Amino acid sequence: MPNPAPTQASPPRALRWAVAGSVIVMIAAGGLFYYASQMAAAKRQANHDEVLVTIQSHSCEPNALTVPAGHASFRIVNRSERAVEWEILDGVLVIEERENIAPGLSQVINANLLPGDYAITCGLLSNPRGTLHVTPTAASDAAAKARPSMVAFVGALSEFRVYLSSQSSALIKAVSALDHAIETGDLSQAQALYAQARAAYQRIAPAAQRLAELDNAINARADYFEKREQDPAFTGFHRLEYALFQQRNLDGLAPVAQRLLADVTALKQQLLAQSLPPEQLVSIVVRNLNTLADVRASSGEEERYSHTDLYGFAGNLEAARKVVELLRPLLTKSAADLLPKIDTALNAFAAQLDALKRGDGYASYDSVSAEQRKQIADKAKALATALDDIDPALGLSGL
Repeated sequence: MPNPAPTQASPPRALRWAVAGSVIVMIAAGGLFYYASQMAAAKRQANHDEVLVTIQSHSCEPNALTVPAGHASFRIVNRSERAVEWEILDGVLVIEERENIAPGLSQVINANLLPGDYAITCGLLSNPRGTLHVTPTAASDAAAKARPSMVAFVGALSEFRVYLSSQSSALIKAVSALDHAIETGDLSQAQALYAQARAAYQRIAPAAQRLAELDNAINARADYFEKREQDPAFTGFHRLEYALFQQRNLDGLAPVAQRLLADVTALKQQLLAQSLPPEQLVSIVVRNLNTLADVRASSGEEERYSHTDLYGFAGNLEAARKVVELLRPLLTKSAADLLPKIDTALNAFAAQLDALKRGDGYASYDSVSAEQRKQIADKAKALATALDDIDPALGLSGL
């Protein structure tokens, strides 16, 4: 009698589930790949007008650019080994910038450019600069013809000039006191006066940062120099900060303090010598707040040795309040609906900083939690966004 054919054993349940799971994973992976591909394609399409600039250790590529007037987007790719900044310069004036672009990463800079020739920085301050040529367009010609009367802005601009003069004088006084403490060898007094001098500088920083050479001498961090803290060209506030709080040593520091005093004195002269177009009164404050939100608040890199960042943030807030105060009469007439939003953002940022006050000063920034830093950044960004609506409301956008 023939043996019956053997019956085929059914696969174990665990195996069946494994096969089914593999199929599901493959389907999901295929779906995710398709979705990612579509998103990447959409991003490439959206960014097809970006101008790509790659920063190498000692140059940027390309170092000669030509773009049409109006809105331009630049994607800055950092292929060097340290964080860098990228700036568009009109003579001594900074038109647009992005700080602290990390190695291996990229940042997008958006700028509204008038026809003309500009310079671009290429990483380290010692690197050769590139060029940017902006060609006129029909739209830029039309915008120039449609420019609103400047008569309405004379009062605000004149008052801002008075503000810059008084605050520059306060800065010179604060740096003079700091210089004296260093000269007399009083380390603890110099440390206390450093925070006061920094706050004075940050009250005029939005305008001071337009002056590229002086701002670099006064305010550049060690990262932007070839030999970092040991580089002879590293001067200004952060060179003093490094000695006062990191080295805790005043040896050889007197010439650096004297140079800073000379530079802030020259800063006042140049601020008052430069005319400020009305379309830049708000934009310089917005740029300053965006840098605070995107870089300074989260990283704590601005005052890495002293951790006095909050004093500077408060100074930046005071500058923003001043600009709103000067433009309030114009906004009341033509864009009163913006004022509640702006005032809410100002008060929210102020409340965030006030919560970190300690006696007559502020908490050390290394004691501020990551969540608190995020809240500071969010409030600064919200204020920048609210202020960004002012120029269009006053007919100044697109200029």
